[in-house]
Amino acid sequence: MKNFNKKLRSRILSTLINGKIHLPHFISHFIVFLCGLALGIAIPSWHSKSISLNFQLNPSLNQTQTLPAPHKLLPLEMLLLNRTSNSTGWKNLFKPPTSVYHDMEEEELLWRASMVPNVGNSTLPRAKKVAFLFLTHGPLPLAPFWDLFFKGYEDLYSVYVHSNPLFKGTVPSNSVFYGRMIPRSKVVQWGTFSVVEAERLLLANALLDVSNQRFVLLSDSCIPLFNFSTIYNYLMSSSKSFLEVLDVPGLVGRDRYNPRMSPTIQFHQWRKGAQWFQIDRDLAHELISDLNYFSTFQRFCNGLCFGDEHYLPSFVTVRLWRKFSNRTLTWINWSMGGAHPFGFGEMETTRENLEWLRSYGNEGCEFNGGTNICFLFARKFLPSSLDSLMRIAPHVMQF
Repeated sequence: MKNFNKKLRSRILSTLINGKIHLPHFISHFIVFLCGLALGIAIPSWHSKSISLNFQLNPSLNQTQTLPAPHKLLPLEMLLLNRTSNSTGWKNLFKPPTSVYHDMEEEELLWRASMVPNVGNSTLPRAKKVAFLFLTHGPLPLAPFWDLFFKGYEDLYSVYVHSNPLFKGTVPSNSVFYGRMIPRSKVVQWGTFSVVEAERLLLANALLDVSNQRFVLLSDSCIPLFNFSTIYNYLMSSSKSFLEVLDVPGLVGRDRYNPRMSPTIQFHQWRKGAQWFQIDRDLAHELISDLNYFSTFQRFCNGLCFGDEHYLPSFVTVRLWRKFSNRTLTWINWSMGGAHPFGFGEMETTRENLEWLRSYGNEGCEFNGGTNICFLFARKFLPSSLDSLMRIAPHVMQF
């Protein structure tokens, strides 16, 4: 019983230290703590089941399944509790992971990521970083171009790659992508909800590094339109996250809504938008902690629903609409119609086209109350565009 109350005190103190109090969970833990002191009977087994229900992140699992053993999950909380008496442990909390490798299963990873403290920008005792999340099929044909983009800014970014687990290609050891493929990646099928599941894995892995304060989702065909310092300063100085949210009528929008999603997602809350987000740590934490909306989409968004276009826009519309700017920072050309955007090959990758993309729509984009650059990234650039990018970028983008 003594150990049980000690664990409860640990969880309550950790919640207070994080500064991100989820009131219902806090109150429930506190009440159980008081009951444990008063009664001293029959509570440990009940609380064990309660924790399993509160933090279980896969709705398809049996509700009686418990989390992995506490000794695997509590070192971060113990570091927080001992921060005044163990300065070395406190410093290690903010030490960035040297590798993306871990042996956690998906449920434990998401639970752990949800428990990492949301340290504010002003209190972070090291450089804030942008996490670049690459959702790929396998190879990274534009990797040399990204290596050029990142060069010289090693302390200000992190790279995470979700690739097909069957991909056996190699990455040069001097590339920023070397050793950055996340564990437990899964086979992703275009148009299915597996795309959202992969995005969630990328976010969870990136959240383990408390230095990561901004999160950018990219594909293997995305490119930056400006140099690193411009993009970094733009993201870090923004007061909001960037996500496209549209209310689209017809077959490509409202008609994709499944009435069985109600009451979790109602018809008037149904939204659509590009999946390519640029979000802050608070919103990333909300997304990987979400159980209700995620499981509803997982069950009922199938067929022509395309969850990657609807889950995030609908989720933020219901929960977090004040925290995002209703636009994406990734430019995409859908003018040709069809299921896929226009692709830039060798012939289309010219200095004139890149200059045009860099200035596209700049007169009408809101940024912290004013107008500024509209797009920081662009897609879809084909492998054949690499030589042109390497030749033109140092002059146009000032790498």
